[in-house]
Amino acid sequence: MQLPANWQLPEEIKRRFGQKGAGKQRAMLGQGHLLLVLHRVPQPGSRQRQGIFFWRQPQGTWKCSEGGDGLPRLQKHLQDYSKAEQRLSQDYSKAEGAEDFFEILETLTPLCRAAKNMLDTLQAARQAVADDRDLIDLRDWVEDIDRILDLLYTDVKNALEFDLAKRAEEQTRLSLESVRTAQRLNLLAAVFLPLTALSSLFGMNLSNNLENSPIGFWLILGLGILLGTLTQRWILQASLKP
Repeated sequence: MQLPANWQLPEEIKRRFGQKGAGKQRAMLGQGHLLLVLHRVPQPGSRQRQGIFFWRQPQGTWKCSEGGDGLPRLQKHLQDYSKAEQRLSQDYSKAEGAEDFFEILETLTPLCRAAKNMLDTLQAARQAVADDRDLIDLRDWVEDIDRILDLLYTDVKNALEFDLAKRAEEQTRLSLESVRTAQRLNLLAAVFLPLTALSSLFGMNLSNNLENSPIGFWLILGLGILLGTLTQRWILQASLKP
């Protein structure tokens, strides 16, 4: 965006503009003229900043690069930032999880940066034109906007970190539960695997003089339980080692 061609600004101000547009937010003073270069409310997902100019003439009248009375347009410009902050505060009150908080931060971060730069610009203008009470009111208004945005940013960031911590804790709990379940299954397998192996071995159609003796059943059962208990203790001891 370029300066309006019909604005009669001092050359020392005009020379500070390049050919690519408005540039960063700033206040420029020359021969009693004050020019404010401000940015509109940043649009979500866009890195481009739309500039808007406000010119205060030496006699105290204001003009806006988009026409109309300059001072009311400057007040409306600040009101747009207030409305953006209110919308984000409402979104924060309705947010339910990390995805919502992250989406708010994506919009809130450039808005905080733009508001802080606008505050620096109006503070510089306030110091350059010390007797303009409208500039004092505007500076104080932007100061409130910047403070509220900083508080909102802190709240959203803390809520996001808390939600992520809760998710990590839940994931850790589920992982530990899975480990415990696997350990129980291993213990059960340790008890019954030797018994199953012995039963299969002695159940083969081979003559071993035990198939007709009741002692054989109890011998195999006892040996299987003993081997299972030893295997179980070995697994438990291995799991307790650091």
